[in-house]
Amino acid sequence: MIRPAQSNDAARLRAIAQAAYAKYIPRMGREPAPMSADYAAAIATGHAVVIARDETVLGYLVGGVDGDTYFVDNVAVDPACQGEGFGEKLLRHAMAEAKSLRLSALSLYTNAAMSENLALYAHLGFVETHRVVEHGYNRVYMRLPL
Repeated sequence: MIRPAQSNDAARLRAIAQAAYAKYIPRMGREPAPMSADYAAAIATGHAVVIARDETVLGYLVGGVDGDTYFVDNVAVDPACQGEGFGEKLLRHAMAEAKSLRLSALSLYTNAAMSENLALYAHLGFVETHRVVEHGYNRVYMRLPL
């Protein structure tokens, strides 16, 4: 079930981010930005959804409207549940939301060191638009026309 994140989900989102992104620290030489994101603020502004089984939050997506696109700021799944399709379900939820708002595309970025993410996004139809260094991160921007 995908639902809006609630204020009491903030600690779980933070814990998922810590667990899911920790493997990238050696590749990047620093913590990925989602490990220090303000999940309480994302929830308070209505920009976070979670995917849950029973009452257990398994993953989340933070995003929202940015001009004529739906920008996915952050998506993560508990490592114990990765490979079960939850990340793709969250992204498909964002696609449906973007379509319902009549937006032209879904957009996101990931770190160049996160090869698994680059492959997943390409598999879903995202195309790379550009690469840039921002805040010390090597970011790859991608877009999925709707």
